[in-house]
Amino acid sequence: QVHLVESGGGLVQAGGSLRLSCTASGSIISFNHMGWYRQAPGKQREFVSTITSTNSTNYKDSVKGRFTISRDNAKNTMYLQMNTLKPEDTAVYYCSAARLPYIYWGQGTQVTVSS
Repeated sequence: QVHLVESGGGLVQAGGSLRLSCTASGSIISFNHMGWYRQAPGKQREFVSTITSTNSTNYKDSVKGRFTISRDNAKNTMYLQMNTLKPEDTAVYYCSAARLPYIYWGQGTQVTVSS
């Protein structure tokens, strides 16, 4: 069983930065890809960013140039560096990891950006 634990969320003013972490209970090397998703109140969960086992990355258009995804295999951890945060980035952020055909999710961490 794979456990993913997110951390690093919090309250920040618009224009500020946060770094989210997602630590797995075991090695992340075998994951096909890992990613971040978010869910704002009253909205569906949406894609934010993914990173493959070969460090190929993909981003939601609205976060390109502001967010950076990375992974540290030695620490079994994935990160999301979020800069120039906007109120519309407010959401619960979830990490996911795919070891096909299985997909695992963390419990989420709240990010609140005040205007």
